[in-house]
Amino acid sequence: MTLETLVQRFEDSSALRTLLKQLSQGEKSIAIDGLQGSSIAIVLYLLSHHQKPLLAIARDSDEAAYLLNDLEKLSGTETVSFFPSAYKRAIRYGHKDLANEVIRSELMELLRAGEQPKIIVTYPEAVIEGVVDEKTYDTGRLELKVGDQIDRTALREKLWSMGFEEKDYVYLPGDFAVRGGIIDIYSFSSECPARLDFFDNEVESIRLFDPESQLSQSTIEQVTILTSFEQNDVAVQSIISILPSDLVIYIDQAAFLESSLDQTYTTPPIHPEDNEFATIEALQKRLLAPRQLLDEIYAHQCVMTNPAKEVTNPFNVRFGQLPEPLFHKNFELLSDALLKYQANGYHTIIMSDQVGQLERLQSIFQDQAKGVTFESIVPTLHTGFIDDQQKLALFTDHTIFERYHNFKLKSDKIRKNRAVMTLKDIQSFEFGDYVVHQNYGIATFGGLFTIEQNGKQKETVRLNFQGGDSVYVSIHSLHHISKYKSKDNEEPPRLSKLGGSAWDNLKERTKKKVKDIARNLIKLYAERLKVKGFAFSKDSYLQKELEASFMYEDTPDQEQATNDVKADMERPIPMDRLICGDVGFGKTEVAIRAAFKAVTDGKQVAVLVPTTVLAYQHYMTFSKRLKDFPVTIEYLSQARSAKDRREVLERLEEGKIDIIIGTHTITGKNVVYKDLGLLIIDEEQKFGVSIKERLREMRAHIDTLTMTATPIPRTLQFSLMGARDLSNIATPPPNRYPIRTEHMLYDIEVLAEAINAELARDGQVFFIHNRIHNIGDIAREIERAVPGIRISIAHGQMSPKELEQTLLGFIHHESDLLLATTIVENGIDVPNANTIIINDAHRFGLSDLHQLRGRVGRGDKKAYCLLLTPPIEDLTPNAKRRMQSITSFSELGSGIHIAMQDLDIRGAGNLLGSEQSGFIADLGFETYKRILEEAVMELKDSEFDEVLTLQGEPIQKRSYVYETTIETDAEAYFPQTYVPGDNERINLYRELESLQNPQDILHYRQRLEDRFGPLPKEAEELLKVVELRMLCKESGIERVTHRQGFLKLYLVSDNNSSYYRSPIFSTILSNATAWGRDLQFKEESGKRTISIKKGIDTIGKAYAALTKLTTK
Repeated sequence: MTLETLVQRFEDSSALRTLLKQLSQGEKSIAIDGLQGSSIAIVLYLLSHHQKPLLAIARDSDEAAYLLNDLEKLSGTETVSFFPSAYKRAIRYGHKDLANEVIRSELMELLRAGEQPKIIVTYPEAVIEGVVDEKTYDTGRLELKVGDQIDRTALREKLWSMGFEEKDYVYLPGDFAVRGGIIDIYSFSSECPARLDFFDNEVESIRLFDPESQLSQSTIEQVTILTSFEQNDVAVQSIISILPSDLVIYIDQAAFLESSLDQTYTTPPIHPEDNEFATIEALQKRLLAPRQLLDEIYAHQCVMTNPAKEVTNPFNVRFGQLPEPLFHKNFELLSDALLKYQANGYHTIIMSDQVGQLERLQSIFQDQAKGVTFESIVPTLHTGFIDDQQKLALFTDHTIFERYHNFKLKSDKIRKNRAVMTLKDIQSFEFGDYVVHQNYGIATFGGLFTIEQNGKQKETVRLNFQGGDSVYVSIHSLHHISKYKSKDNEEPPRLSKLGGSAWDNLKERTKKKVKDIARNLIKLYAERLKVKGFAFSKDSYLQKELEASFMYEDTPDQEQATNDVKADMERPIPMDRLICGDVGFGKTEVAIRAAFKAVTDGKQVAVLVPTTVLAYQHYMTFSKRLKDFPVTIEYLSQARSAKDRREVLERLEEGKIDIIIGTHTITGKNVVYKDLGLLIIDEEQKFGVSIKERLREMRAHIDTLTMTATPIPRTLQFSLMGARDLSNIATPPPNRYPIRTEHMLYDIEVLAEAINAELARDGQVFFIHNRIHNIGDIAREIERAVPGIRISIAHGQMSPKELEQTLLGFIHHESDLLLATTIVENGIDVPNANTIIINDAHRFGLSDLHQLRGRVGRGDKKAYCLLLTPPIEDLTPNAKRRMQSITSFSELGSGIHIAMQDLDIRGAGNLLGSEQSGFIADLGFETYKRILEEAVMELKDSEFDEVLTLQGEPIQKRSYVYETTIETDAEAYFPQTYVPGDNERINLYRELESLQNPQDILHYRQRLEDRFGPLPKEAEELLKVVELRMLCKESGIERVTHRQGFLKLYLVSDNNSSYYRSPIFSTILSNATAWGRDLQFKEESGKRTISIKKGIDTIGKAYAALTKLTTK
């Protein structure tokens, strides 16, 4: 079945025919009853087909978003528009939402052009906000067409006068940027900014572009530039007053509309010092008086649910549907319900956004062999319903599985641009930032400078060191400079002294230490390849049944991790795999599948966790997941009696327990397993040295699977390939809701409102306060503000048993609010807790905030995170940046990890040993990473050649050079006239370092031409330098000097390297011998060089010479 056929079934409804008839006869007030779930969207969609435009006022912003999504799915290409509030949260907070401003302006522009949408969806807090009158609208509007003659300076001034801000990048509505003959403008009338390409003063082309990639997407003939009209001092009228007179208005829960409008209008602004509105009078200037608005609404034909008292004698239409039943993930209940409805002649339909999910359900029902069938619809509407009249029983997969169903709004895309901008801000170099030069040490960034050398222009970066000394570094060596990364909140580093040996000594010490660690890792790996382990069987039918019964569809990463683990287990070599994945990304499911695979082959499984609370939670998770299979699961904990513990150990020794879960006690010498086959370790870095030693002994002979929620930096993953088997689960599960993160001042009234809202939906609250000395004062203040609340307190000074009882009590909902220190950062899973309040959030590192926030948003409810800090102007620049980052990256997944420098360091420390954190602090993360990669490359090339051969890495594919340094006197840079912004030029230079192949260079060139116009000759030379560097790296050339037509190539400096036995070196040697007198091959002071003395006066000729030298 399709959505189209579902809609057709509704057209036969007698209730719908009655409703249409009454509207056509001019009935003013119609009350509808008995419509459930998404059927209201179907009815509104059908109403909109009967000529009259429709305004739908949903109960609140979330309901409006779901209704909008349903209507968009039903209507396809037909116009459904959204009219949201121009503010984040409630207007009384006074914080603009630029994304929503764009959506409002887009609708205004449609209406002005006479393109009336069939349906407009809104909600009370939005409809009470006024819109500008036509005269004001026209003064803030500008139309530009291809072929227009416009003075560019005058256009710039006009944009300033309209309130636009000039920036280097255009990321957000209200920004514009000028680069030579190109002007980028982000109007409030479009979700994409426009790029105007001028030839002199003529608009030659207009392109819409993606603010994230900054690349053009489509060409248009004209663009409308709109300013922001959402100001508190402009004349306002209602959106209804500019809609057609034959408008039909649908009101959901009309009885509550007046109170909702009154509340918005009469509630004074919060925190006037951090608010657009200083007084309630200023706020009310932006709003319509509720009575006036209601009169305008009821002047039109209205269809409503739950009519208001003032609506006398409405015509009643009853549909008589029932809500979609709840099954609480119980397949027995679901199959019984489907069979019952089928027996009564109903069409049973299950809707999902994923075909794989519906196929999974079909397979589960086939296994049950009860004869259950259903029809499928993709995509899903928000909520199902039972319609006795139409004989329809409609279910949604997210309701069956109790998962959150996410709505998608156009404005989310615009909000994403803010996250991209935040990311750029974090990664860019600002004047005075701490940076690290790999050869000179730690400095501050002093900006870009163009200098003249031998009559040629060169662009350089200035670095300032201790004692006022400076170095000018060529942009061709920019890859030697990285931003200094250390743990959040640490003291700034000491600047290095130029000319001393301290920096080189530190690097050597670190390299030696890192080499030892990497050597041990690779040695362990090599030893493991030689040990005979147990080869598990291929998947049994039970294994397939277990995986088919997983309630959700696997993410691609989860599927890959499962396949990696099973492939490892089936090899006759002990597995040692690390799975990294954010909280809630599905690591535990992978572990359960691995454990089950071991049990079906008659082996026992030990699951080691850092805390007794986590042991209990894993025990519950494993037991629930495996309840339909013949598996015996137990857990060991100090909270259990001595008798229980003794009994568990006896049964374990007798082989009567298949899976044992516990803290370090399960690795003790007194614990005897009958036949242990798999060890699963959760958060290994949290165990002490002695436990780690014991684990090292155990994992030498049995399969080991380690899980961590602290991501191992992707950059380290690559450098450790071959030293550790690694699976990374980086994709969030579908419909995992982004946690709504708000940054605000401490205000007990606002907090009480948030806590009461959570308690009203029978939820629980985490309140993080990291100061034990006054945690009791906070508890008392909350108790006064929220009478009757049950508060439990948890902190590190409590005894382990007391702490465990407190946390388990919260898990079992014996308290409403857990007031705790960061002791809850990891390892406590309470799906019913969906609000977290973090006090003094500015004192936390970004990664701490992210992991604390990960405590909520795990169930099927919308989750909230409130960050409490002093006023924004009192925060340090770093703290401001952290607050901006954590609120921008509310989605789960990879974006946040790029911003979380602290987490990279934590992950490196966990993987390589905590003592490495000291080196990282001294060197900065990027330099440390480079040293690690060099060390691993050297080890692989010399001591562990055999391991690589065992892994199947052919010698001709190996990389022998970590990087190639190029020194040239060619004028190769981006002129300031081509890329005006210093920050933008630095970002572009740094991006050059990430280009890996000719295809990358081609895409980079296309992006430059798109954004800045045709490349000048200096930029062309710069791209040729990149091509030359790539070829040098492939050819084993560490350094190139190119000056005054002379080219010198320095080959791999380690004369014992396997490079000198490689095919590429043989080719170079053969071609050099046949070259002639212009080429010299020399060995001086142990370094092997090739010099070509004539005619190499451009980078292009240098590239051609090297190509000739390296081609067979």
